[in-house]
Amino acid sequence: MYGSLVENIRLRQREGFLPVLSEIKVRSPKEGDLLRGRDPTLLAEIMCKCQIAGLSVVTEFDNFGGDLDLIETLRPYVKVPILCKDFHKEVNDLKLAANVGADAVLLTVSMLNDEQIILLHETAHSLGLETLLEIHSLAQLQRIIKLGIKPDILGINNRNILVFETDDGDVSLTEELASHIPSETLLLSESSIKCPKDARRARDAGADAVLVGTSILVANDTVKAINELLNVGWNGKS
Repeated sequence: MYGSLVENIRLRQREGFLPVLSEIKVRSPKEGDLLRGRDPTLLAEIMCKCQIAGLSVVTEFDNFGGDLDLIETLRPYVKVPILCKDFHKEVNDLKLAANVGADAVLLTVSMLNDEQIILLHETAHSLGLETLLEIHSLAQLQRIIKLGIKPDILGINNRNILVFETDDGDVSLTEELASHIPSETLLLSESSIKCPKDARRARDAGADAVLVGTSILVANDTVKAINELLNVGWNGKS
């Protein structure tokens, strides 16, 4: 494993960058093939030459074409923390993610009951994994707060994962929910970040970092797309 995603996000902030999690995703239901013939290992190496805070790897197969072998393949070439993005529902899912070299795992609140959230959050920590708890509504945030769970990172998905992100969400959901997030919580804005302006809106609303997948993957120049997001900069709050 390659350290803490939380610490890497804070490091990028101190360096003056907007912390960015870039993503390797094989395809999406909305955009189709995202690798477009590119070797994911070479693509990940290119992304890691930029000052990204971490690399998100989508391992869900049915809708996004990924698998855990993708993390295992990329791990030797990726020197930043890896977030395993999948619909984790069982303890064994987390064990498998840890075994292939993930540093953090996604827990999607809308797909889990309260008992699952508690169990998976605690299990992840016992395995040395950080947790990204992802919400899409105020009601889901209130569930997390009521349960007394303090995720390592709280993610606001600007699009609806229940329709596999085929909707047209935008950063306004981050703007709407961010003011309700407890002040000590590290906040990640995910999805529908198409350009530096969107990233700036997320930052100014209160996000500590952004996760950007599709817009980087479809960009003509991967490095330029990432650097433009990083150079939105950090405004000193942490």
